[in-house]
Amino acid sequence: MNERAPFAVIGGGPAGLIAADVLSAAGKRVVVYERMPSVARKLLMAGRGGLNLTHSEPLDAFMTRYGEAQAHLRPILEAFPPSALIAWVEALGQPTFFGSSGRVFPKAMKSSPLLRALLARLADRGVEIRTRMRWTGWDANGALAFTPDNGETEAVTASATLLALGGASWATLGSDGAWSEILRQRAVQITPFAPSNVGFTVAWSDHFRERFAGQPLKSIAITHGAQTVRGEAMITDYGIEGGPIYQLSPRLRAAAPVEIQIDLRPGLAKQDVEAKLSNTKPGDTLASTLRKTFNLSPLAISLLHENGPPPREPVKLAAAIKSIHLKVTGPQSIDRAISTAGGIAWSAVDENLQLRALPSVYAAGEMLDWEAPTGGYLLQASFASGVLAARAMLRT
Repeated sequence: MNERAPFAVIGGGPAGLIAADVLSAAGKRVVVYERMPSVARKLLMAGRGGLNLTHSEPLDAFMTRYGEAQAHLRPILEAFPPSALIAWVEALGQPTFFGSSGRVFPKAMKSSPLLRALLARLADRGVEIRTRMRWTGWDANGALAFTPDNGETEAVTASATLLALGGASWATLGSDGAWSEILRQRAVQITPFAPSNVGFTVAWSDHFRERFAGQPLKSIAITHGAQTVRGEAMITDYGIEGGPIYQLSPRLRAAAPVEIQIDLRPGLAKQDVEAKLSNTKPGDTLASTLRKTFNLSPLAISLLHENGPPPREPVKLAAAIKSIHLKVTGPQSIDRAISTAGGIAWSAVDENLQLRALPSVYAAGEMLDWEAPTGGYLLQASFASGVLAARAMLRT
């Protein structure tokens, strides 16, 4: 290994920047290469509505959020669990707090204060960040090849390389998945990308779409198969999106077209709904009954009508309130997804996230083939994989 060569981190998102932090803390020379004009654009976008760093639920429950990838991610998350991420953020001068749902946020809520603090620390340690540098693979001599904006290709020799280029769902922010073909040509197995944390298409009636697109369907539960998720969904002109849909998206994507069931009052048992309906005034309209008895919104009431006029008989109406059958025909495209499934197959990396086909080249973050719902799980795994890879690079 060339001791004078820097450690190269390609990609200036969460995984890449925390890896640069770990490497530079060990006194290593680090250069971060980013093809966009500035780093962490997706992180900044994620923080617009409040930066959800991680989640405080027990690790065993936390792991279930990663579905089929949880066995691969467990050692990564055990090496850098949510408590470690919280400590790292607070060491950067950004205190955190626990939301009512168990989600963890910086008190500043936005991403920018955390990013500024991290970049300042990296600068103090001499980490160089080179933007507008598109990675194009390796040259004939095995050096990293970059094409700067308005410049000629540069060859860079590195002691070790971390690839942290993100998934394929945010091309405008730098994550376009173009790296997949570069690695495929180097015999790295790539699982095809698929949209994750994405809305699904529903054939709404014209009346329903025109009146309710853009409105939230609150305090519901959505079921597919044996999995039920509570939360809030959003009606869109194309269909439905939101937390419960995002959490179910791997299952729905695999099965679509498929029916889901929406429970408009998950806090009430079916027999309690029946009892309340049996005690309503017979002269009231259906809309009035539903509004007064269950505080259903006009959106929820209209959703009951999407499969035809709902029954008035209490037992049948209770069944409809507790289980509206809704057909979703397929996910929206990758360019409308928050994240992607697919990427570098787990069989293509070792336990240190080193590419088996490319010694001294590591991968982290959403380049790897995993997916998770929103709620802090995406960032946690991205940060944790960057830390694990960087620690392994220090041992090379």
